[in-house]
Amino acid sequence: MAAVSLRLGDLVWGKLGRYPPWPGKIVNPPKDLKKPRGKKCFFVKFFGTEDHAWIKVEQLKPYHAHKEEMIKINKGKRFQQAVDAVEEFLKKAKGKDQASSHNSSEEKNRRNSSEERGKQSAGDEKRKAGLSEGKLKKSTGEGKKRASSVSSERGSKSPLKRALDQSPRKRGRPPKDEKDLTIPESSTVKRVMTGTVAGFKWPPGVSEPTVCYQAITKKLKVCEEETGSTSIQAADSTAVNGSITPTDKKIGFLGLGLMGSGIVSNLLKMGHTVTVWNRTAEKCDLFIQEGARLGRTPAEVVSTCDITFACVSDPKAAKDLVLGPSGVLQGIRPGKCYVDMSTVDADTVTELAQVIVSRGGRFLEAPVSGNQQLSNDGMLVILAAGDRGLYEDCSSCFQAMGKTSFFLGEVGNAAKMMLIVNMVQGSFMATIAEGLTLAQVTGQSQQTLLDILNQGQLASIFLDQKCQNILQGNFKPDFYLKYIQKDLRLAIALGDSVNHPTPMAAAANEVYKRAKALDQSDNDMSAVYRAYIH
Repeated sequence: MAAVSLRLGDLVWGKLGRYPPWPGKIVNPPKDLKKPRGKKCFFVKFFGTEDHAWIKVEQLKPYHAHKEEMIKINKGKRFQQAVDAVEEFLKKAKGKDQASSHNSSEEKNRRNSSEERGKQSAGDEKRKAGLSEGKLKKSTGEGKKRASSVSSERGSKSPLKRALDQSPRKRGRPPKDEKDLTIPESSTVKRVMTGTVAGFKWPPGVSEPTVCYQAITKKLKVCEEETGSTSIQAADSTAVNGSITPTDKKIGFLGLGLMGSGIVSNLLKMGHTVTVWNRTAEKCDLFIQEGARLGRTPAEVVSTCDITFACVSDPKAAKDLVLGPSGVLQGIRPGKCYVDMSTVDADTVTELAQVIVSRGGRFLEAPVSGNQQLSNDGMLVILAAGDRGLYEDCSSCFQAMGKTSFFLGEVGNAAKMMLIVNMVQGSFMATIAEGLTLAQVTGQSQQTLLDILNQGQLASIFLDQKCQNILQGNFKPDFYLKYIQKDLRLAIALGDSVNHPTPMAAAANEVYKRAKALDQSDNDMSAVYRAYIH
């Protein structure tokens, strides 16, 4: 992409890795964000998202000059929403400029009129100076009255003039305060441009640029909740997790399933030193080729690494991994750190924390919300609880694997929160399947139902993807059905433990159990649809 002349405030098309060119605006970066070294870059805020990044000037095109070209390249709904956001922004900005220009013109006319009156008065005074002394005295008296009148008029103008002179900006010019030019954001397209950077091909005739971006360092925001517990949320990451400075600590990872594989891949891409282990050793081969080291047992991985992460399927697998032969516990020594990312119940994670700490180790639970695609893209949401210092030590790892992380306090809180999140997700998926089958048996178009839902308040990437799975009959696992049913079961048990009713989750759980009986366990959760048609 050829270099162009750009400046602060310009609307542009920005290219990020494998993602399509996206509309944005050049803005001032945060004060504590350093500009990347090397070629000239601009800090761009993208429309329709909460993403922002440093982008080389070669990767930018002026918005208006290339609008038609870019619209032809990308026909996606979310892309169109971003373009609509730009047009709405331009419409509002134009309205502000017109109002400002109108006010400026009126003020200029008023000043010109005042100046003209002043000149007329001065001319009259000169002519009267040649009159006789008697007339001069008389005219002088009248002149004083007129001068007093003109002075009064000028005095009425001077406060406005002084206000204009003291104003931080002149009328008719665009405001310098970026707050007046806030870019509209859309929660439904928040993840469109997020993920790892690789593989996007520019259309024929357009050269592919070298990507330049710098991820904003995630800052912790501490919020005291009504319950008295502390919630720490990492600020949203930029469009890509590009320039993360990896920790110098040695990282271990146990469990290379759908989620673990994506996590390890991103840890390696961001420069971490990783040792891997998996119950099925063949799954380690790909990561060894990418630079990972191989651990023969969980105990060996823990003993040779500073921080060891684990991500396995259920409470039994989590316990076996720690307490079994050659397990994690055998490798724990004072100072060794263990982070369990499995989705399990609070009792299980509390038990594991106690045995780890009893050996002098440090423990953090950190289950993740997301699916295989989000894991691959490094856009998981991480819920952590336990050792606060360890949470901070994991900062670069969490940035590599996720877009946001929350610290929820004492051990067990993250497990509870994760089960509640998955309970809502699993119940929603069952309701989607129920609606699609009801549409079918009553002679309604399932595609039309999806189109209607996508135009309403329920519109989301999750809804669209899962409905597409059902309509296409594609149930390749992105989140195993058997695991969402497990999470529903654990969430119901959590409700029982505090005598809280969970009738919606209980009903959904029965549908998933039927789907499992129909041999859908290893398919995607959207295969719950089949429980309604058999």
